[in-house]
Amino acid sequence: MHEGRAIAGAGTSLEALQTTAERTGQFYAPDPTELTASIGGTIATNASGSRSFRYGSTRRHILGLRVVLMDGRILDVRRGDKVDYDVPEIPLPNTTKNTAGYQLSPGMDWIDLFVGSEGTLGIVTEAEVRLLKKPEDVLAGVIFLPNDEAAFNAVDSWRNIEGLRMIEYFDRNSLEFLRQRHPETPQNAGAALLIEQENGDIDFWAEHVPEDSWFAASDRDRERFRRFRHALPELVNDTMRRRGFLKLNSDYAVPLNRNREMLAHYHAKLREQALDYVIFGHLGDAHVHINILPHAEAQFQAGQDLMLDFARRAVALGGTVSAEHGLGKRKAHLLALQYTPEQIESMKDVKRHLDPLWLLNRGNLFPTLNQSDTSALSTQ
Repeated sequence: MHEGRAIAGAGTSLEALQTTAERTGQFYAPDPTELTASIGGTIATNASGSRSFRYGSTRRHILGLRVVLMDGRILDVRRGDKVDYDVPEIPLPNTTKNTAGYQLSPGMDWIDLFVGSEGTLGIVTEAEVRLLKKPEDVLAGVIFLPNDEAAFNAVDSWRNIEGLRMIEYFDRNSLEFLRQRHPETPQNAGAALLIEQENGDIDFWAEHVPEDSWFAASDRDRERFRRFRHALPELVNDTMRRRGFLKLNSDYAVPLNRNREMLAHYHAKLREQALDYVIFGHLGDAHVHINILPHAEAQFQAGQDLMLDFARRAVALGGTVSAEHGLGKRKAHLLALQYTPEQIESMKDVKRHLDPLWLLNRGNLFPTLNQSDTSALSTQ
């Protein structure tokens, strides 16, 4: 641990990193929900989390990497070290976050290539990450609003507030779920925004938000808000365990100017199909998560069809099929919705260059291997 940076093994948990950094008056900005996640895993998926509104994704906070390649080489690369072979240009969506496929551009550096590559190009064993000075105070609040329109208006008016680092959204259905553990949630609320501001002014917020909103006046209150935020995915997962089905969840994002349009599309289609669902997440980044909660097989199938429809709609609006979690194996088929066959083939060329036998994380990103992918294997 050093001033402004820390060196961590790939297996180090976020919780361990944050706890150690806090002792030195510092913090690591990326804030994925799961604190037991490893540093290596968050690098592989370019994770971001609730503070992405201000601090963006993991990529922005990586200073150096140690990566083991399949040919036995060990690369120690730092920010600015350029990839030593020609890399094509792949267009990026007009979103604040994107983790779908390799983000390729001529003259790019090694760190940008490995971060978000889902372990398909090399094995990260160590990382040097950027630490920031811990703010003197963090103001937290849960602001209850009558509907989505009021939530969007608030986000648009607050976007440039200094020090605002989190704007998390909960829809009406989410608040209904949360009342199971937090019955004090106002009954008339149709949406809510969870905010955090570094060194904020509570008088400003008290003047500009509804009276029944909550604000943290102590560490205990801030912990209450943390539990409020984390209770929703826990309740959703408990519900699906009882129902015996997998939840269907999304990670799509769109350009900021299509934010309202995309959320309205989500609600309209889900209500049309009469499906149970909750929508929550990073409204400030036009990146909310849909969780469809089926009761029966027919609903599960209808939900799968809707998720594909939503992915196509996000891409048509200039967005991405994965903003912060990557595609892995279960969602690898979505890559072809965002990129052309030629662009995907360019990504595969990079894979072949660094992993010619296709041994690393088979099935991640690329759901099937074509003849050119497997030709090297057949000669072994």
